[in-house]
Amino acid sequence: MSEMILFDVDANVATITFNRPDAANAMDRDFMYELMHLAIRCDEDPDIRAVVATGAGRFFCAGGDLGSFADAGDGAGGLLKEMTTYYHAAISRFARMDAPLISAVNGAAAGAGFSFAAASDLVIAAESATFTSAYTAAALTPDGSSTYFVPRLIGMRRAMELMVTNRRLSAAEALEWGLITQVVPDDELLATASATAARLAAGPTLAFGRVKAMLNETFAGTLETQMELEARNIAAMSGTADGKEGIDAFLNKRRPGFTGR
Repeated sequence: MSEMILFDVDANVATITFNRPDAANAMDRDFMYELMHLAIRCDEDPDIRAVVATGAGRFFCAGGDLGSFADAGDGAGGLLKEMTTYYHAAISRFARMDAPLISAVNGAAAGAGFSFAAASDLVIAAESATFTSAYTAAALTPDGSSTYFVPRLIGMRRAMELMVTNRRLSAAEALEWGLITQVVPDDELLATASATAARLAAGPTLAFGRVKAMLNETFAGTLETQMELEARNIAAMSGTADGKEGIDAFLNKRRPGFTGR
């Protein structure tokens, strides 16, 4: 593992830190390849029950490394197909894993960083954080799932505005628009994200995963299709260890002790 992404697991919480502060935490091919493997690890390890992602330095993530695109010359198209293969696999694993993903946005989230935040389950932003799509400013188009998640979060009109005009949203504006979950003072960001992750890591992880899966499908099918998913999922969860524990704790008026199983 290189030093461009730091990874740590403690008390069932994985912390991913984008660690290219001198390059605004921009993502090159190796970065995206590494992120894909970390996403697979988070998805596969049952002891990881919540994930926090943040950036080192002043930026959350400024997006793709445009310098690497320029260096590739006429091979830029092939490079981008390889990079998006890795990046999209990472986003897919994070979106499909049971553990909730919390982005702790400490600074500018642009391009692929904007997409990563939009794809996260919860987004806690520092007051100084900003959000911008940025792609069309370089005559490029969005990737990293933002054309999927952003319209679902804020609606088509606002998504079009962000992606065509590259309007920069403050953290307060992003919260008002429904793009993020919470805004906190800069010096409280990591403590708030860590506390949220710890609370979720003590929760019913499998149930969280079923919620994520159903919400990701909610615009794809009919009312009856979605209700069938709801029926099957709640029935399946009632037979899990956490489901049985949750029901018993509720009936006996005690705090449940979930194990994520």
